[in-house]
Amino acid sequence: MAASKLQALWNHPAGPKTIHFWAPTFKWGISIANIADFAKPPEKLSYPQQIAVTATGVIWSRYSTVITPKNWNLFSVNVAMAGTGIYQLSRKIKHDYFPEGEVKPAVATE
Repeated sequence: MAASKLQALWNHPAGPKTIHFWAPTFKWGISIANIADFAKPPEKLSYPQQIAVTATGVIWSRYSTVITPKNWNLFSVNVAMAGTGIYQLSRKIKHDYFPEGEVKPAVATE
């Protein structure tokens, strides 16, 4: 039974013999690198890089469900890219525009 499942994967139109398998597999490296950057201080994050990662993830998550055959590896990696990019952007925006030590002006109650 395991041999037949392995053979089915090997011969699948989006299996390991095609670029449709390897392209998203290599994109996992970008997502893993972005996860490793969670420990990086927010001031060292790049807006253009994180916007590109987020946009790529959002756009290709949508289009990966339209292509035939369905490539769930491509869909999954793009969801991961969008998620890690959004998280990193939120860290950067919070650090740049909402510093924790800043005193907010008091609102007059009269």
